[in-house]
Amino acid sequence: MTMAASGNPSHPRSDRHHPQTLSMLDFKGAAYATSAKAIKAELDNLKSQAGADKKFKTEMDGFYLLFTRFLDDRAKGSKLNWDKIQSPSKDQIVPYKDIPKGGPEDLAKLAVLKLNGGLGTTMGCVGPKSAIEVRDGMTFLDVSVRQIEYLNKTYGVDVPFILMNSFNTDDETKRIVRKYETHKVTIHTFDQSKYPRIKKETFLPVPRTPDAPIDQWYPPGHGDLYESIYNSGLLDELLSQGKEYLFVSNVDNLGATVDLNILHHMIEKDSEFIMEVTDKTKADIKGGTLIDYNGQIRLLEIAQVPDEHVEDFKSIKKFHIFNTNNLWINLKAVKKIMEEDNMDLEIIVNNKTTDNGEKVIQLETAVGAGIKHFKNAHGVNVPRSRFLPVKSTSDLFLVTSNLYSLVHGQLSMNPKRMFNTVPLVKLGDEFKKVNNFLNRFKTIPHILELDHLTVTGDVTFGADVELRGTVIIVANHGERIDIPPGSILENKVVTGNLRILDH
Repeated sequence: MTMAASGNPSHPRSDRHHPQTLSMLDFKGAAYATSAKAIKAELDNLKSQAGADKKFKTEMDGFYLLFTRFLDDRAKGSKLNWDKIQSPSKDQIVPYKDIPKGGPEDLAKLAVLKLNGGLGTTMGCVGPKSAIEVRDGMTFLDVSVRQIEYLNKTYGVDVPFILMNSFNTDDETKRIVRKYETHKVTIHTFDQSKYPRIKKETFLPVPRTPDAPIDQWYPPGHGDLYESIYNSGLLDELLSQGKEYLFVSNVDNLGATVDLNILHHMIEKDSEFIMEVTDKTKADIKGGTLIDYNGQIRLLEIAQVPDEHVEDFKSIKKFHIFNTNNLWINLKAVKKIMEEDNMDLEIIVNNKTTDNGEKVIQLETAVGAGIKHFKNAHGVNVPRSRFLPVKSTSDLFLVTSNLYSLVHGQLSMNPKRMFNTVPLVKLGDEFKKVNNFLNRFKTIPHILELDHLTVTGDVTFGADVELRGTVIIVANHGERIDIPPGSILENKVVTGNLRILDH
């Protein structure tokens, strides 16, 4: 492994001209101008305490621009006009089956990036989510590195593997990736921006010093990729190595592997941005979707939808595809857009309440929202197999079962599965944390013929259980159900008490 940590360059890129000064912003109300002036004073105070830390100062400048855009949107009352939203045209969403096959000759120009900013807290784990074991003793990171290593060995190429960390995951990730030193893969890491949380009542930063407690800061969403990869110097480094295309995906999406057909299609069509979308099911109703807005392709996230249209947004009939966040991006185009200060991403306002009860806001952006800035940008409707996220232990149940096999870091559905669809699995709160989940299964049940599984309450599974059709298991409060080893449950509802005791 060749490793380059690009997260903390001694001289981050801060030489861009930022034309958005306070006097140029089109504020309609004096209150917004006052807010902008007040927060600028606070940020200048933070910068004055940062000494020679150019990265911190660049981040505070970036945050100020984001915040003034937020104020500008509020002053103008900038909202989507729902009546102008149309479904994408046929040339804006290309079916994967219509794409010609590609070969390995394009790989020399490719780099692969995983969004690695999230923690495993929702699954009861400490540290980066990418360090959770997901299959055959391998973590998310292990699986991703195995994929790239196999790709490089098979085709005799050097596709670099990049991790965009957050301040929550950066230190631990850098320690973890050392174990890949003997692998045939070049690994780069860089960390995304660290922005101050804002008090909802006053619109002033929560932190008063650059070294304020970590919970007073936040990573501003994966839309920060463009700013951070540019400022880190890694964008220029990749371009100098002849890398022109970047495949981006969430680190917890086990279906996001390098696809030679999509890469070739991107080059052949001279497209600067491709978003992989897939058909929406009832499990995906909150996922962002592509729309046509005034003749331009745009990403629409649920956070941007007016309350009165949320049900429309969730409708499978009107919006039948959603964004997998598997993205193919032209690096030369990113550099051009960044140097022209044109990366204007829709702001998502994330309201939070701190542990001490204070209401704060986080201003975030989504990387897919950049689609509107790139030439010949469009979606490709890919098979569902390219979207296998592990967001919960219910997802973990699926990917660790006999429904899939893992070969060279790639998950493949068992050919003995009679349907292409994945079973719907809902595990209760008792299974929510990974350790509890593992303790409740002697072995993961066989589920090749399963359609739907719901489990709630104090339930455990013996070894070699098989589940078929629709299975619902409910242990009410004070009850316990132990599913005996070797059981076959087909279209069954199990309730009450069932105890198996050792003797």
